[in-house]
Amino acid sequence: MSTDVEPGPAAGQETAQDQEDGAPQQDGAPREDRALQQDSASQEDAVEEDGAAQPYGIPGKPLARGPFLFGLVGGLGVLTAIALAQMVVNSLSTIILIVVAMFLAVGLNPAVEALQRRGVARRGAISIVFTGVIVAFALFGLAVVPPVGQQLSEFVAAVPGYLKDLSNHPTLRQLDADYQITQQLTTFVTGTLGPSLATGIMGAGLVVLDGAFTTVTLLVLMLYFLGSLHTIKHYLLKLVPASRRTRTGAIAEQILTGIGGYVAGNVLISVIAGVLTWIFLSVAGVRYALALALVVALTDLIPLVGATIGAVLVTGVALLQSVPAGIACVIFFLIYQQVENYLIYPRVMKRSVDVTPAVTVIAALFGGALLGIVGALLAIPVAAAIALIIREVVIPRQAQA
Repeated sequence: MSTDVEPGPAAGQETAQDQEDGAPQQDGAPREDRALQQDSASQEDAVEEDGAAQPYGIPGKPLARGPFLFGLVGGLGVLTAIALAQMVVNSLSTIILIVVAMFLAVGLNPAVEALQRRGVARRGAISIVFTGVIVAFALFGLAVVPPVGQQLSEFVAAVPGYLKDLSNHPTLRQLDADYQITQQLTTFVTGTLGPSLATGIMGAGLVVLDGAFTTVTLLVLMLYFLGSLHTIKHYLLKLVPASRRTRTGAIAEQILTGIGGYVAGNVLISVIAGVLTWIFLSVAGVRYALALALVVALTDLIPLVGATIGAVLVTGVALLQSVPAGIACVIFFLIYQQVENYLIYPRVMKRSVDVTPAVTVIAALFGGALLGIVGALLAIPVAAAIALIIREVVIPRQAQA
């Protein structure tokens, strides 16, 4: 019997496996060159197939990220940051106005909620509170503006008498004959002082108009924020992850309650200062007691220095009327400020903001340095909010670390 044996490759012949393992082809091209040729052929086929969809061909590789491109992107980023900072600086007054309106709305919200607990609808409660604010502004204007206008009228009417008394004085008459003081004063008044006063009056009128416009805008924004306070709060809470929303909402509610308590407490302290000042000035016989008491109440809203400013203004006005009245005002304000600082203020503010006196003073100083009176007003509730966040969030995390 014979067995079939597969014939092996003849001498000089190559199998297909040998050709795939890198044996040279007939044209002598290695495997790497053959792969490059296949890639280029496939790219050409893709270009021909996608020619209708991409008439400009396949996009090339992105530009290399060299130093020039890195510097260009960095420069554009710096310019963008400068432009944003410039925008914030230019709109700082508007931002402050919005922040103050929100602050006042949060401060008036407890009064609205108190009316709601008595059965009044929220819209009706907001209307009552807002009407009260408007009435307070109107009463303040009616109490302060007429005395100021009357004082100016009396001063203008008394100027000719003052000039006549000065001209009849023998020493002044001799000096006028020697140095022509009257002629020089007339030239100064008609040539320099008159146009300056006219410009100053126009500027004062523009300032008054700007103040009135700012006040109206503030009241409108405050009314809007007061009406949509709950909507704004719920919308902002949606930005918080759901797992932390409950705790964040509780902390935010506590902060808003503290701000409302601070505003209510500060207003209560100012009312006490104004009422006691009005009673004292009425007993002492100082003119325009109500207007001066309202000035004290308004300046007492400013932390740290507000009470001192009001006391200095009222004492100055009292000294112009009589020296004993001025001395009595000095004694009254020295005694009252001690009572307010050590008895009234701690008891009223203890229920609203839990901040130590040192932190209160430091916060008011920083707020006043940054934003003036507005910063001083906002500094204490902001410090209370930061203290609450540290106590409820930061310290527990540090304890678990």
